Amino acid sequence: MTNAILFSAQRLSKSFGGVRAVRDVSFSIAAGTVLAIIGPNGAGKSTLLNLMSGVYEPDGGGMRYEGRDLAGVPAHGRVRRGLARTFQKIRLFKQLSVLDNVLAGFHIHHRIPGWQYVWHGEAFDHDRATCRARAAELLAFVGLKSRAAARAGALAYGEQRMLEIARALATSPRLLLVDEPAAGLNAAEVEALVARIRELRERGLTVAVVEHNMDLVMDVADRVLVMNYGEVLFEGTPGEVQTHPGVIAAYLGAGSGDGIAAS
Repeated sequence: MTNAILFSAQRLSKSFGGVRAVRDVSFSIAAGTVLAIIGPNGAGKSTLLNLMSGVYEPDGGGMRYEGRDLAGVPAHGRVRRGLARTFQKIRLFKQLSVLDNVLAGFHIHHRIPGWQYVWHGEAFDHDRATCRARAAELLAFVGLKSRAAARAGALAYGEQRMLEIARALATSPRLLLVDEPAAGLNAAEVEALVARIRELRERGLTVAVVEHNMDLVMDVADRVLVMNYGEVLFEGTPGEVQTHPGVIAAYLGAGSGDGIAAS
């Protein structure tokens, strides 16, 4: 990879009681690439994403984003620096409209005098119009433009997944962390998701995706980080991962020689 390193982790560790969920994990993500994080259930993938996004603080090790140490930077501070995420369990404002959910993501960009939130002036009106126009673009990107006025909680499951991605994109991230975006999606929805991740990469966005769907992983990932029992089992290209004996054993059981096929 010739791209500059956008994010790096050095010997990250996190324990919950006597359980070491993440153990001495080190890796880096080059700008403008897609890193897939895979592994069996309980491998520590979501914990790793929570460490990266600031939901958890590590017990050991460190992280750097754009060359700056992330130690002590809270989740909201990381969003302001350009690091956004979605969640395995969807976290929408379900009583608000689809449009309002995306508008909520623009809060970090508001640059208007506080008094104009009470007495609306020109700056407020301009900011509101700009955010609504951009939100409409994001909804069109994820295929939800016609659903802008619908209540978020009334969307189908796959649509809610795409809305969460649109809301994360509203923060204008440079690194997007996506936790199991294909969970619960049908084949057509997965195909649409793959196309959108590819387009985001083409636009220069860096993506780290935790995913079980091997079709998606093999289609979009530049690099794959394989975790098992909280540790890095292997890191390489999708092709290398498919034929690595240790990865095959972790996924399919020791002695299998079939490799990891897209499923």
